[in-house]
Amino acid sequence: MNIVMLTNTYLPHVGGVARSVDAFCRAYRQRGHNVLVVAPEFSEKIANEMDVVRVPAIQNFNGSDFSVALPLSLELDDRLDIFEPDIVHSHHPFLLGMTALRIARSRELPLIFTHHTLYERYTHYVPADSETLKRFVIELATRYSNLASMVFAPSESVASLLRERGVKTPVAVVPTGVQLDNYCDGNGAAARLQYGIPESAFVVGHLGRLAEEKNLTFLASAVLELMQRNQDIHFLLVGTGPIQSQIKSLFDARGLSPRLHLTGTLQGEAQRDAYSAMNVFAFSSTSETQGMVLTEAMAASVPVVALDASGCREVVEDRINGRLVLKHGEREMIAALQWVHDLPEADYAELCKAARQTAEHFSMENCADSALTHYQSLAHQHWPLDDSLYAQWMRLRNTIGAQWEILEGVTSAASAALEHSGKSKS
Repeated sequence: MNIVMLTNTYLPHVGGVARSVDAFCRAYRQRGHNVLVVAPEFSEKIANEMDVVRVPAIQNFNGSDFSVALPLSLELDDRLDIFEPDIVHSHHPFLLGMTALRIARSRELPLIFTHHTLYERYTHYVPADSETLKRFVIELATRYSNLASMVFAPSESVASLLRERGVKTPVAVVPTGVQLDNYCDGNGAAARLQYGIPESAFVVGHLGRLAEEKNLTFLASAVLELMQRNQDIHFLLVGTGPIQSQIKSLFDARGLSPRLHLTGTLQGEAQRDAYSAMNVFAFSSTSETQGMVLTEAMAASVPVVALDASGCREVVEDRINGRLVLKHGEREMIAALQWVHDLPEADYAELCKAARQTAEHFSMENCADSALTHYQSLAHQHWPLDDSLYAQWMRLRNTIGAQWEILEGVTSAASAALEHSGKSKS
């Protein structure tokens, strides 16, 4: 099959959606399928990039590390004519997501939409953040979902939420799998030596963007209290982001910064070694749709302690491969981490073994095969248009229809958001 992926975030940006798109592209190509990625330009260039169309973008939007795509590219239509896609896969409901809808409609192709994100949890990146804006993005994503041929939900929690919000399009649960080989046999001892962590230390680790929506000040506070109680605990924090200095200040204020280890963003072997240096992976975000970093940690045989939330409860089995913290309090998080710390060696080894077995269930091979099966089920919707005058007219008609669907979706979402806001105030 020829699969075109449209995403507002892609490499070299380091984030869940970018990593997911890249992982699926690699898996599809390994199976002999062709993939064309349409993504925004980034200030950092990737040399010799193949099968990627870059569109103009606003760099570092609102002080973040995101690029916001401007979905206008004369090159894109020509590339699509040559590529001849069978499937259009959108990874966002706006910007390039709207371009994906136009492409699918004009070429009479199936449109798949992966609902990666609970978008209302990220509106703080927009200057005019408000409850009305949060409702607007929920309504917009719901309406966009209903324009797709199929929606991929990264977890059963998200699938249920989408149905509750009014998504009528078929929803399939397709998580982003973990490439198991990338996370086994890491050299944790080398990573500890590099970052100045004692060999005997019990390492609480975390990997991800250091951003407000990840609830990391909560996690940092819990780990600080844990450190006060246990002199052998160190905190290994992998990633970069806007609240890095805030986290460091918390540790400085308590005189515990020597036991905080900030590595910056890591990739490849360095990332694998960092996972292997951890004794437990701690996760406090409640805004995730799937547990990508959780399954990565488990692939490295590291048990996980996470707050009970979407994307986590599908991965973490309490007291089997980690701890699922049902009450979102700091005391409960500390108690769960302390429980792992205090386990006898044999019980801890069983916890690590179960974590690895969970990762195998979420392997990239299984997830890619699932996605491709759904693609195949939609392939019959593809009726290629020729170059006749009739075909050109049909393309124009479908493009106009898609533009109307976009306009209607945006205005309806805005109207619903304002109506909800009015009810909330009354």
